[in-house]
Amino acid sequence: MRVIGGKYRNRRIQPPPGMDARPTTDFAKEGLFNVLHHSVPLEGIRVLDLFAGTGNISLEFLSRGAEEVVSVESDRRLCDHMQRSARDLGEEHWRVVKADVPGFLRTHRGQYDIVFADPPFAMDGVERIPTLVLEAGVLGAGGTLIVEHTEKLKLDHIDGFQRKRSYGLIQFSFFSAGSTETDTTP
Repeated sequence: MRVIGGKYRNRRIQPPPGMDARPTTDFAKEGLFNVLHHSVPLEGIRVLDLFAGTGNISLEFLSRGAEEVVSVESDRRLCDHMQRSARDLGEEHWRVVKADVPGFLRTHRGQYDIVFADPPFAMDGVERIPTLVLEAGVLGAGGTLIVEHTEKLKLDHIDGFQRKRSYGLIQFSFFSAGSTETDTTP
């Protein structure tokens, strides 16, 4: 894994040995950030990264000028890894929270410009993640929710769905609070 763009471009991310996570591939991440680069400003934004894993996506947002990134992960080793990475980079705008995502969403009161969710593909209730996020109120006005998932999971029927992009076996579904305009272009 590596950072695709920005000030940390080409920096390698070494996940902890024996980690139980599935990082977003460089191919899918590059496609995602190309879409974002042409649709939303990335500098000065606040980002919430749910199921953050290795911090791969969090670091990509920080590299591209995000003002603040909050990474939520329930695995202690992965949280320690992200905190170590933040210290090694001297990155003061990265906050790591050890918590399960549903519990975090029930109690957290911040709002973000982008919420990125990459739940485990086999997680029970994975199809409810967009609704949980949108109902929690963590997505700010004009903000974007992005959910990473497999092609088997269909999310285009959920309120707020805007569009879907596919990169190999990975798909990203984009949502906004209260929007009903859709674009299903792959």
